Amino acid sequence: MVEVVPDRDRPRAATVRVDGTEQSHVDLDDPTHLEFDYVRRMADVVDTAWAPGVQVRTLHVGGAGMTLARYVAATRPRSRQLVLEPDAELTALVRAELPLPERSGIRVRAEDGRAGVASLRDAAYDLVVVDAFAGASVPADLVTCEWYADVARVAGPQGLVLLNLADRAPFPFVRDALRAVETALPHVVVSAEPATLKGRRHGNVLVVASRAPVDPAPLARRAAGSMFPYRVLDAVQVRDRLAGGTAFTDARSEASPAPPGGATFFG
Repeated sequence: MVEVVPDRDRPRAATVRVDGTEQSHVDLDDPTHLEFDYVRRMADVVDTAWAPGVQVRTLHVGGAGMTLARYVAATRPRSRQLVLEPDAELTALVRAELPLPERSGIRVRAEDGRAGVASLRDAAYDLVVVDAFAGASVPADLVTCEWYADVARVAGPQGLVLLNLADRAPFPFVRDALRAVETALPHVVVSAEPATLKGRRHGNVLVVASRAPVDPAPLARRAAGSMFPYRVLDAVQVRDRLAGGTAFTDARSEASPAPPGGATFFG
């Protein structure tokens, strides 16, 4: 069941909820207001990778309320963006109750990630955001070597890929997913809340990956000054803390574990 639940504190804001899981929060009056902390961290990646106002060709695999796409449109006008969201009913409800701004540059296709990405040309986008969930889990077909090879093709030699994964320490799912990522995108930076890294809670683990080197320093500085500080792991720390996985493939993969009780924020 898809619901759009009004925000009691913001007159033109609402949360998109799918089968009981809160998927997105959208504020029509202020698209730069990011209610969910992990979405703020995703925006930090965009803002530290490109200078203010620079247009960023962005592909979003997974749409829901299209919070990050709206943020990019507001902060980087005229950016060309494509959202792949297979749930046409969800998109129709969001468009009706949380309409996209006019001339936002955001297009939406009712296609799943695998089929949609396969149809795109090489190096078509500067940034590929994979933030797709089935209920409260990352789908098994969006964490494999074969999938990441296609994502890397579309991002091109210099593009960034931003992944929203979910797990709990000791991170068996994230470890296997990271090994798959590194087969196509060898340069990796990871961020997470301290409580997630310490194993106190199930949470979102964000991965920034590229075929080109990724400098973690700008994101680490942004993380340290955040209203809700988080940790950024560079390549050495990723190897030290998240090694030991076996890369997922199309022949052997699994969805991410659902959070205890099913209550958490995903996008």
